[in-house]
Amino acid sequence: MEDVLTFIQKRRSIRQYVKGAPVSDEQVETLLRAAMSAPSAGNQQGWAFIVVRDRAKLDAIMKLHPYTAMLRTASLAIVVCGDLSNENYKCYWPQDCAAATENLLLAAANMGLGTCWCGVHPRPEREAGFRKLFALPDTAAPFAVIAVGVPAEQKSPANYYDPAKIHHETW
Repeated sequence: MEDVLTFIQKRRSIRQYVKGAPVSDEQVETLLRAAMSAPSAGNQQGWAFIVVRDRAKLDAIMKLHPYTAMLRTASLAIVVCGDLSNENYKCYWPQDCAAATENLLLAAANMGLGTCWCGVHPRPEREAGFRKLFALPDTAAPFAVIAVGVPAEQKSPANYYDPAKIHHETW
């Protein structure tokens, strides 16, 4: 088994997918189980997910979000939302959703799937578009959309380690 750092560095944002390649419901469930295993403020688990396979909806997302062209070939998208209906720890939902999103990306990479994280929050125009497209209640805050599919491109591992960005005790 490769070490975790090597694995993390091999996970890359994929923007080209094998069009029409299947991603099973079981694979999607595994991705969502991984996402929901993330830590959250006060363990409130303030997230919700929308699985989008409908081609018309994927096309609509591309019209709402200028950086989602990879959805043309992706098998599906997962919209990550903050669930504010029981928010005991105010304002932590973006951190909770980010942790869930990263877990999902890593699980997908482990399964041989490609992903690309496209931010929705905190852009008000994107949030409004997603609210309308997915009929989100007021208690749901769109955070990100993740393209998912079988990669049609291979990328080299990334090593962005920069010791100049590390400080000890003070800045």
